[in-house]
Amino acid sequence: MKPIRIALTKGRLEKDTVALLEKAGYDCTAVRNKGRRLILPVGDGSFEVVLAKAADVITYVEYGVCDIGVVGKDTIMESGGSFYEVLDFGFGKCRFALAGPKDRDFYSGYTVKTIASKYPAVTRAFFESKAMDIRVIKIEGSVELAPLLGLSDAIVDIVETGSTLRENGLQVIETVAEISARMIVNPASLKLRKAEIEAFADKLEAAKEEME
Repeated sequence: MKPIRIALTKGRLEKDTVALLEKAGYDCTAVRNKGRRLILPVGDGSFEVVLAKAADVITYVEYGVCDIGVVGKDTIMESGGSFYEVLDFGFGKCRFALAGPKDRDFYSGYTVKTIASKYPAVTRAFFESKAMDIRVIKIEGSVELAPLLGLSDAIVDIVETGSTLRENGLQVIETVAEISARMIVNPASLKLRKAEIEAFADKLEAAKEEME
């Protein structure tokens, strides 16, 4: 039987996930010594890891070329998709926040506000829940620049410590959502290999509890 394939978000989530896999008893030597390889065996070869960008992790799981994915809740909220979210790993913690200039009351006035964000879907959903009309401008780089240049009234972005905001004269107005790394599973994979995937999830959950 072919290995169960796990799509891992490269970078910090990759490191934290590998540590969790090792805690759960899986040999991740190949992943640690990956060189330029992108598909790597884990443990006795019954699993393999695919290293990918966050948005691609969701694509691979949705299309069934990977059975399992580890990705941030931010990417899940922005991309959506047809998969099961089965575990909150609790690492990679940060939050989506609405932030704007310190000296301004964002919610005052009746004009339609302009919000800059790398995450237009998350931004729209947040303001729809408040029944507020807004205009969203998608920014790829430093979102903090938008209100400083007068392009937007506020931003929706990922905030860890808030120091970048403070240095640029911005402050958090409101938390939009808490974020951490999640395990997602392809629905067909869960049907076909239910026992294996559930056993794997249980092992990781137990390892996570030990590490806390």
